[in-house]
Amino acid sequence: MGVHSNVPNIRQERGYLMEASSISRGGSALALLNRAVCTALGMMLLVLTSSIALGDEEAVLEQCDSPKGTIAVAEPQSHVIMTLSRYNLPPPTSLLRQYIQNSNCFQVVERGRAMRNIQQERSLSESGMLQQDANMGGAQMVTADFVMTPDVIFKDGNAGGAGVGAAVGSLFGGIGSLVGAVAGGVKFQEAQTTLTMADTRSTIQVAAASGTYKKADWAFGGVLGAIGGGAYTSTDEGKIVAAALLDNYNNIVRDVRNNPSLLESTSAVAEQNAAASLQAVSHRPGAVLSAKLDNVKVLEGPERGADVVTKLKKGEEVVFMGDAEDGYLLIQGSEAEGWVQEFMLDG
Repeated sequence: MGVHSNVPNIRQERGYLMEASSISRGGSALALLNRAVCTALGMMLLVLTSSIALGDEEAVLEQCDSPKGTIAVAEPQSHVIMTLSRYNLPPPTSLLRQYIQNSNCFQVVERGRAMRNIQQERSLSESGMLQQDANMGGAQMVTADFVMTPDVIFKDGNAGGAGVGAAVGSLFGGIGSLVGAVAGGVKFQEAQTTLTMADTRSTIQVAAASGTYKKADWAFGGVLGAIGGGAYTSTDEGKIVAAALLDNYNNIVRDVRNNPSLLESTSAVAEQNAAASLQAVSHRPGAVLSAKLDNVKVLEGPERGADVVTKLKKGEEVVFMGDAEDGYLLIQGSEAEGWVQEFMLDG
């Protein structure tokens, strides 16, 4: 149903007001005045309700069939956190993590405040205070394939709410001032957000998208209610930022789905992304290393079946030449040059 079919005849209401002003002070004038005020309030509610009903479709969270990799969400810059705090809103990292978790597009790794508690548990384990069968040690944490960083620009001011009040006021004069004061309390503000996603190994930005939301959409609560939006569900400002981030994240998901080459991994584990990247080398060229044991084999090539060039004695020093391949390091010893498995060397 359209808005205009429900809006009372404005000329008729002006007639009520003129009639009220021509009648002597009495019950009839007061009754007409009350009728005009009630009609004006009813019109305002119809306009607001219709604008909500005719607004954007209810927001949805884009989904993936399977995760595309592991991801960490970074805190936004300090000025963004300060701006959000003026509206009693926390950093949006927790909200983003909920979006990501519920979309099934990435596996979220903890790199936020909870990381301190994780490190505390590991410290207790290393100190021997935890049970021996706790199975907690090194090389257990999963690497984040990607890092997502949010940015928020929040446009302040009550331009939208003032516009509603001014429109009603212009129709009904003095009575409109009363009605406009009620409408002016509704805040229609705008948030613009940006999300960037970078590969943690190559530091290449693999995806970026923006999102915008211009009004508090009461229907948006369906998404937040399903996943729990916290502080972002209690105020219109929070809903606006949350809706902009949702639009933003959905754009990222669409990019990833439409361009599989952006993310080549199949996501159950992070090793596939690691294997596709350059191999990490823990030593600098020219570093002096030493054999951990006697008879450490120096091979002709970086593979297990290569011919043995020589053998190193325990503690014998060699120089790393800068080349690494498949877990082997190219070294120069006192007698020969060749390849040694990295885990057989100290330094």
